[in-house]
Amino acid sequence: EKEAVFLFPPPIVLMGIKGLAKLIADNATSALTEHQIKNYFGRKIAIDASMSLYQFLIAVRADGPSGYGQLTNEAGEVTSHLSGMFYRTIRLLENGIKPVYVFDGKPPMLKSHELDKRKLKRAEAEVELKKAKEDADKMEIDKYERRLVRVTSDQCNDVKKLLTLMGVPIVNAPGEAEAQCAEMTKSDVVYGTATEDMDALTFGTTRLIRHLMQSAQKKDPIVEYNLPIALAELKITMAQFRDICILCGCDYTTSIRGIGQHRAYALIQKHKTIEKLLEQLDTKKYTIPEDFLFIEARALFEEPDVLDSKELKLEWTAPDEEGLIEYMVAEKAFNLERIQNGLARIKKARGQGTQMRMESFFGAATIIKRKKKTPPKGSSKKKAKKGKR
Repeated sequence: EKEAVFLFPPPIVLMGIKGLAKLIADNATSALTEHQIKNYFGRKIAIDASMSLYQFLIAVRADGPSGYGQLTNEAGEVTSHLSGMFYRTIRLLENGIKPVYVFDGKPPMLKSHELDKRKLKRAEAEVELKKAKEDADKMEIDKYERRLVRVTSDQCNDVKKLLTLMGVPIVNAPGEAEAQCAEMTKSDVVYGTATEDMDALTFGTTRLIRHLMQSAQKKDPIVEYNLPIALAELKITMAQFRDICILCGCDYTTSIRGIGQHRAYALIQKHKTIEKLLEQLDTKKYTIPEDFLFIEARALFEEPDVLDSKELKLEWTAPDEEGLIEYMVAEKAFNLERIQNGLARIKKARGQGTQMRMESFFGAATIIKRKKKTPPKGSSKKKAKKGKR
């Protein structure tokens, strides 16, 4: 087993709703609060497993002769996903969090155009990677190898087995993981949804938690989005919020060129629905694509394919020590001492799990304050100010 190196790659272009984070930050400041991981002591949190795996495969690397590459064992099998998930989950447990990992099922048909775009970008990255290898450019090799990272079904199965042996529950969503997480949050089965994907809000999660799964070495605060507060500050309904998200640009349909997040917000404030907006849209200025399938995208956000949250059996149990050592050491060639140390940390964390949650002990969250924008012609460039709630 090679030594893992946790790298901090440049910002990844995340899936979800384009510009939504900035729209909320500029127009609904009370909906955003900053937290430390200890603020979630005693909370059950649904985690988008595929998003986390993708982050681990990119960030957990090993130094090699041709640059930083995937962490592998002696058999040459990639183990970045197992190493990342093992240690990050232990950190959550040590902070009193009860994680439940939700895995993607079958993507909806509407996502096929987005998946085709990603295939094209991968093909372009493969060409650039070949060139970088010919030039022996370690930095460029690493850059394009990251772009080619994808989570495989075998890697998902590896992690499902690991989590089960650790005593952590998993949920196999029939469709999109973030939609299932949102359903679990809306039903009060869990406190919130942890993902970097903003469309969890479009699916209706009442609380979206970003940066929960980042490395402890990174000092960025965890940011929590509160959907009911956002809707109240934006003075819109949930239906109008979904229409704004579709206009901003989502994974399920094309968007109208020239309409960004601030214009989408202003147009829905005025016209209330996409249908009424299209009736009065200046077609000389804006071209409506033939494949602007907003009705279908809206239906998918309103009624996604999810399991009934009340039927889920979520149990956090003691780890299967013998099974975990057999799997991680004998089968995946991890260092025995490290896995035993990890098990000791899990057992210690379970021992402190009987303590009661006391928010007052940890202090209040920090509200992210921003100056209000003047007429929405462009994006606000002003820096955030912090204040105590």
